[in-house]
Amino acid sequence: MTQALSRTYIYLHGFASSPDSFKANYLRDRFAEIAIPVKIPNLNQGDFSHLTLTRQLEQVGAELPPEPATVTLIGSSFGGLTSAWLAERYPQVDRLVLLAPAFEFLSHWIASLGPKRIEMWQEQGYLPIYHYGEKREIPLSYQFINDAQGYPENQLQRQLPTLILHGVKDEVIPVEASRRFAISRPWVKRVELDSDHGLGNVMPEIWQAIQGFCGI
Repeated sequence: MTQALSRTYIYLHGFASSPDSFKANYLRDRFAEIAIPVKIPNLNQGDFSHLTLTRQLEQVGAELPPEPATVTLIGSSFGGLTSAWLAERYPQVDRLVLLAPAFEFLSHWIASLGPKRIEMWQEQGYLPIYHYGEKREIPLSYQFINDAQGYPENQLQRQLPTLILHGVKDEVIPVEASRRFAISRPWVKRVELDSDHGLGNVMPEIWQAIQGFCGI
């Protein structure tokens, strides 16, 4: 437990979510029960319309303690993808827990939107996106897509302990995306769960897996 207390734990919420999401609150409460603080930054920064992966990386990177501190990142969906890129850049991040990480999300999302909506988005510059934290639609800049295209996932090659928890019924990011990510990275442990993208019905199992993986 001494090691756990000297370590920084950070939870990164998903796309169009918030630090007050069900998963964020659940994990905050579980960590509090064992007297371990967990930081949950608001990745919306009050300006969801201009969200990009680059902005999230800069925001969280500025909050990381300097070396030789150690950091465990727990990331959900787009927060999971952000966590993987942070680990690639910052050596103090030495452990990852990824919940339904948004690997290959551009191909899945663009396909779900369809070519007409993508063309409209590109032409108009913004697309209304339902924000679950705000409970309303908010326009998102097409720069989100342009920016994300600059992060090819084949560059995620840092070997560090990584736990992926993914639902086999995920309707947003298919579990196959995590399977493909893990197959060429032997340092990744993958656990598949009987759940969808929200993972709401398996949070006790996820917490148990996090405790075992992190030794807390």
